[in-house]
Amino acid sequence: MVAAALILQWLAFGFPLTRTIYPDEAASISLVLSQSILLIFAWFNRKIPGFWLLTIGLVMNLLVISANGGFMPISPDTVQWLRGDAVTAGWEVGERLGTGKDVVLPVEQTKLEFLSDRFRTPDNPYYRVAFSAGDVLIALGAFWLLWSVGGRFERNSGKEI
Repeated sequence: MVAAALILQWLAFGFPLTRTIYPDEAASISLVLSQSILLIFAWFNRKIPGFWLLTIGLVMNLLVISANGGFMPISPDTVQWLRGDAVTAGWEVGERLGTGKDVVLPVEQTKLEFLSDRFRTPDNPYYRVAFSAGDVLIALGAFWLLWSVGGRFERNSGKEI
């Protein structure tokens, strides 16, 4: 299931040969479908440590993406911070941001705006990322999952228990 979801997103947004020819409608359908598949997988695994948090994050992202035409909304201010001047960076309000998963929408036109890609990494000229509250919960859930399967290390014997 996870592989199918990742392939859908990779073809629509990652693989250079297909992402440029994917129509916006097909890309939005791929994003919603892949998020739905990941949500089903997470639901079936919700009793595993971290998965319930990961599931909540996926629900949050799927809600905002579905409510805004199949893409993750991002405000013009956040895009300006990420990319610079609209004229030179090639983005427009109301349009998909390049070949990515985001659509540039003013805050007042965004449904469930508090779930959109509205948070930013600390200001750094070399590395800037915008992310959502759902992304934070997905990351925390994944960290919790990995932490729980790591095993304990017994200090004196050097053996994993």
